[in-house]
Amino acid sequence: MKQSSFVVIFVSNGPGELATWVRPLAEKLHTKILMRPKFGPSPISLQLVLVPCPNGTGNECKAATRWGQFDKIIPPNEFWKLLINPKKYGFWPTKGLVVFLGGDQFWSVLLSARLGYKNLTYAEWIARWPQWNDKIAAMSNTVRDRLPNRFKKRCTVVGDLMADLHDFEDKELLLPEGKWILLMPGSKKAKLSIGVPFLLEVADQLFQHIPELKFLLPIAQTTSIEQIKNFASSKNPIAQEYPVAIQTIIQNKENKDWHLLITENKTKIHLYSNQPAHHIIRKCDLALTTVGANTAELGALGVPMIVIVPTQHISVMQAWDGILGIISRLPIFKRVIGELITLWKMRRSKFLAWPNISAGRMIIPEKIGIIYPKDIASEAVEWIQSPKRLQGQKEDLQSIRGQSGAVELLTKEIIKLIPSSFIS
Repeated sequence: MKQSSFVVIFVSNGPGELATWVRPLAEKLHTKILMRPKFGPSPISLQLVLVPCPNGTGNECKAATRWGQFDKIIPPNEFWKLLINPKKYGFWPTKGLVVFLGGDQFWSVLLSARLGYKNLTYAEWIARWPQWNDKIAAMSNTVRDRLPNRFKKRCTVVGDLMADLHDFEDKELLLPEGKWILLMPGSKKAKLSIGVPFLLEVADQLFQHIPELKFLLPIAQTTSIEQIKNFASSKNPIAQEYPVAIQTIIQNKENKDWHLLITENKTKIHLYSNQPAHHIIRKCDLALTTVGANTAELGALGVPMIVIVPTQHISVMQAWDGILGIISRLPIFKRVIGELITLWKMRRSKFLAWPNISAGRMIIPEKIGIIYPKDIASEAVEWIQSPKRLQGQKEDLQSIRGQSGAVELLTKEIIKLIPSSFIS
């Protein structure tokens, strides 16, 4: 049996990629072919390897385990050990496929070379190592056009994985009528430490302006309600700069996925902890969010947004990707060099939100600088009271994403790379 087995390995990194790329693709693949762990003694195993990434929260492994989609999950802190000594992590068949779904594309290239497996890269914006990819699945024709001519035959345009988010929703989950404001403070410590107290005060001020507003804060799979509570308390030094506090958090007796957070100013914020929450997110009128993959997710769902980057907290905003993020976290550099790197990158980047980067123009507002909750509350009120502006932004967001159907097409590309002898 061992010599007649095949392994499909998904390589990914942070919470955004896991929720919007990895999980939908794993679910679809399990419906197309029999694989472990869902189907007994199948010769095909679906596994997940998490790679080192400054955007990781440390809870990705736990979140992915709950889905029951993977025969084996290797955490990011084990990645280098896996490359050095794969046998330490069990038997590896002679044939397999590594699928890149987030992080640094080079890590998936390294892993496929080390194990002697084929490599498929899902390229959202650019395929960085086409010479080492057996197959490239591109989000758009733009990605394919950027490839050198000799590699274009390896590329198939499958579309936008995020455009299919509505296919993986709980259709029975509905929001009550009303104007809903979505609060997205982030999913990792660096962002939550700022985002939670900042957005709670924004909610307080919006409630004073428009009492009928309703607020939704989805709890990311890599976060917890307890963390939200801690980041809003005196345990978080940044929270002391904002006059907001949580009075209580009440769990819904009929549905434990819902909690009601009530601030001391009597603002009610609904917390939802069963992810993905795309069906309720897309019903919101306006999102207030940090930068990151969540801006791409909101864009794919067509939710108008305001992106917030309060630079008065620059010393803890070291949540950048790649080597810059790693350097800025080294203890010896953390205070001075980390701040310089963050400031340099922000000034160098023309846009920070993914929809703006994709469009090459400002279609959603990016509020960057020394800004305060009252500034964001005032701007949010203007948007809420301008339905035509909200609709215009929604239409702009819908126009820039790639074609739908990507999950289905990428699943087919994966199956093509699995020898037919393994597929029953």
